[in-house]
Amino acid sequence: MIALPNQGCSANVLPLIRTLFDIVLLRKGPEDIPRSWVLFVLIVALWIFSSLAALALIEQFDETDFFLGLFSGIIGIACYAALVVVSGWPARVLQTIAAILGCGALISLAFVAEYVLFMPFLGEGPTGLIANLILLWSVPVEGHIIARAMGRHWYIGILIAITVFVLQFVIYSAMSATP
Repeated sequence: MIALPNQGCSANVLPLIRTLFDIVLLRKGPEDIPRSWVLFVLIVALWIFSSLAALALIEQFDETDFFLGLFSGIIGIACYAALVVVSGWPARVLQTIAAILGCGALISLAFVAEYVLFMPFLGEGPTGLIANLILLWSVPVEGHIIARAMGRHWYIGILIAITVFVLQFVIYSAMSATP
C-alpha cells in the first residue's frame, strides 16, 4: 500500500473554492458556506489578494483604484449586511458577506487572468469588453446571494444588487473625479 502525504490545508480549502465556484455559477447559495470566523478571515484575505493581483498585473490600475475599489466594496458589503439584518436574518450575515467577498474574489481573479492573457493577442478594445463582462457577472451573483440570504425571490435580489452596484459606481466615480 502506498501512503499518501498529509494533504493538510489544501484538502480543507478546495471544497471552499468549489463551493464558491458553484455560487458564482448560481448553483448554490451562501447557506452552503460554513459559518466560521476563521473561514471569513481567509475569504477576506482572498478578496484583498485578488485586488492586489489586479494592482500588480494590470498597468491601468494604480493605488488610487485599489483603495477606491476596497472602499466601494466595503460600502456594498455594509448595504448587504444591513439588508440581511433588516429582513430578519441576522444569523446569515457572516455567511452572506463571506459568499459575496469570496465570489467577488474569484470573479476578480478571472478578470485579471483574462486581461493579462488576452491583452497581448486581442488588444485593449476586445480585452476590455470581455473584462467588463466578467466583472458585470458579479451583479447577478450578488443578487442571487442576497436573495437566498433574505429568503426572497431572485428578482428582488437582482434589483438590490443593481441598486448597490449603482451606488458603488456613483461613489467610485465621485471620489475618482479629478477637480
